[in-house]
Amino acid sequence: MQKDNPNLKSYLNLHLIVFIWGFTAILGELISVKEEAVVWYRMLLAGIFMLIYVLVTKKPWRLPFKSFAHLIGVGLLIALHWIFFFKAINVSNVSITLAVFSTGAFFASILEPIFFNRKMLWYEVFFGLIIIGGLLMIMQVETKYILGMAYALLSVFLGVMFTLFNGKLIQKYDPSVITLYEFFAGVSFVSLYLLFGQKFTSEFFDVSTRDWVLLLILSSVCTAYAFTASVNVMKKLSPYTVMLTTNMEPVYGIILAFFILGDKEQMSPGFYIGALIILATVILNGVLKNYKKPKEIIEIEEI
Repeated sequence: MQKDNPNLKSYLNLHLIVFIWGFTAILGELISVKEEAVVWYRMLLAGIFMLIYVLVTKKPWRLPFKSFAHLIGVGLLIALHWIFFFKAINVSNVSITLAVFSTGAFFASILEPIFFNRKMLWYEVFFGLIIIGGLLMIMQVETKYILGMAYALLSVFLGVMFTLFNGKLIQKYDPSVITLYEFFAGVSFVSLYLLFGQKFTSEFFDVSTRDWVLLLILSSVCTAYAFTASVNVMKKLSPYTVMLTTNMEPVYGIILAFFILGDKEQMSPGFYIGALIILATVILNGVLKNYKKPKEIIEIEEI
């Protein structure tokens, strides 16, 4: 088995990043503007922060037209991913959304063989059935949140898809440059939607001071910083360590939601049993995959 000898500082930074990702859902609940507006402000502000980063670090930002066209499509996927993510939180709550989001690593392990044309592994299918069982358990005891679960599943699917596309693009170009183009492409698509829907009203731009503070935290710390920091951390830690630690995101998020948001996040015992089954299965999938083929692990990450 692959042995890690990680730098302690990098490992602590990784946990901080995962903690920040878990806090993103809390911000989505606390921000009062609608999900389309949240995504528009998030992608615009994060794009500006990434542009400053690329210019300061003097990274080459010119791309061939074909790659540019691909990034436009991926930017649309990211925008839709975040819209359905915040919509899931709005119609359900943080705990439900993050419990469903914990299936992302598994769905990636199913879609990745199809996308990269490799053989599917038997234990991935077996774990898939267990995860479906965990989701069904949650759906049976939390029936009032079915719509939120549907939005979360759609968001997970879109997130996995844009991650797979980025998996090929990152092999050729700097991740920060890729993200820069994708953020501005995404905000352009959302802008067109808002423009044709006549949603660019005075109310849209009437954002409270509290929401501005939360949006700045969301776009800078939880998006621009978390992304660039995660890239640097992955240069020093093994994919196995990163993968297992990333699986803690729903745990951090659900715990934070319980203490910050209070009664709204108190769920039935059946929910926690189902969520625990899903989380344990995702982690076991990572352990077994690392044991079988440590060199073939592909890190799947949420922007």
